[in-house]
Amino acid sequence: QVQLVESGGGLVQAGGSLRLSCSASGSIFSINGIGWYRQVPGNERALVATINSGGSTNHADSVKGRFTISRDNAKNTVYLQMNSLKPEDTGVYYCAADVRTRRLYGEMRYWGQGTQVTVSS
Repeated sequence: QVQLVESGGGLVQAGGSLRLSCSASGSIFSINGIGWYRQVPGNERALVATINSGGSTNHADSVKGRFTISRDNAKNTVYLQMNSLKPEDTGVYYCAADVRTRRLYGEMRYWGQGTQVTVSS
């Protein structure tokens, strides 16, 4: 089994910064894509940013220039540095990882429990 544990959420004023972390543990052979999604009540989870095993990144247009995703492969950890936060960034941020648990197994997507980010105006 694979567990993803997020941390770093909280309450911040508009213009402030937060850094989210997500650490993966358990039966992990390799992690390909890993990233962050945001969900607000009544909406589906939306991609915020992802990074693949080679370090290529993809950021949603709404966060480009403000958020930066990075990963530490040795620690199976992904980070999201969020700067110049806006009230519309508020939501529950979920970490997701595409994990291969054995060399010949296919990938499965695992999700963390989510961390709340609230940006006040």
